[in-house]
Amino acid sequence: MDLVNSVLNFVVPPASLVMLACAWPAFTFINICERLYNTFFGEDMEDKVVIITGASSGIGEQIAYEYAKRRTNLVLVARRENRLWGIREKARQLGAKNVLIMAADVVKEDDCRRFITETVNFYGRVDHLVNTVSLGHTFYLEEATDTNVFPILMDINFWGNVYPTYVALPHLRQTRGRVIVNASVENWLPLPRMSLYSAAKAAVINFYETLKLEVKDDVGITIATHGWIGTEITRGKFMMDEGADMQWKEEREVGASGSSVEEFAKLIVAGACRGDPYVKYPGWYDIFLLYRVFAPNILQWTFRMLFAHQGARKTSFIGTGRPLLETSPSSSPQRLGAPIVMQDLQKME
Repeated sequence: MDLVNSVLNFVVPPASLVMLACAWPAFTFINICERLYNTFFGEDMEDKVVIITGASSGIGEQIAYEYAKRRTNLVLVARRENRLWGIREKARQLGAKNVLIMAADVVKEDDCRRFITETVNFYGRVDHLVNTVSLGHTFYLEEATDTNVFPILMDINFWGNVYPTYVALPHLRQTRGRVIVNASVENWLPLPRMSLYSAAKAAVINFYETLKLEVKDDVGITIATHGWIGTEITRGKFMMDEGADMQWKEEREVGASGSSVEEFAKLIVAGACRGDPYVKYPGWYDIFLLYRVFAPNILQWTFRMLFAHQGARKTSFIGTGRPLLETSPSSSPQRLGAPIVMQDLQKME
């Protein structure tokens, strides 16, 4: 058996690459035809019901506006209800038929049951569930002095997706609906200072990839992954989490409503309505996946050379329990809906 595996280890990778190269033109043509068909004959969202978690800022807010333009019935969920009032009014102006707002914590199963049940009682159905809640960090693991942050990151990034999906799944089966997930390229392309975030996002991706096999065609799943964009930290306040010596910055306090966020939101909603299994922004990141699988050492060496020129560490210390370093408005690029910011701040107050 060892001899067989040794032979396969030598033969299968290059043979697979050759087969993929030969089949690539045909796959590309089929995908283009399928995309064009779904673009013209995609799902008509008028009068359908869409639940959006983490809708109080960032990606969630922009997704709400995109669905509103399609004349849907919206349910906006966030921990802070007061933030949702203005978003509801704008969504109505953009074309939403009805907009419900609900204060809930998606890391609590009871809260998830409540807003799903209230949605079904009011509208009678659920067609799309959009999970956008996310929380990231920008600290090296060894710099963290307060480990209370570790389970919080997992709660928000993982269980904050699982619980709403678990509760909504029976209703989505009835309407042959869809779950849309806000993920990140770090699930397979991890970078320094994002160890816990990358691990949580990898767990989310694997959860939904497995769920696809379980629900088959009864419920669609769209996984949206985003890469790096440039943002400027133009304003913000720091808040202390009870029971933990750490600080977070809310995405609503960061310049996170730029064209990149809006463009990503448009791609997500358009892809979900077409029935796309994946939405990627930008798409060229996929080339690194080939290196990750077939030439991991090259990828490692490349990143080491890139980060070697950074010099001394410039950690924000957010979430480490240490004093926050002052940063200029022209700080280095930050992750969209990830490090140092979050879509809907959980576990606060």
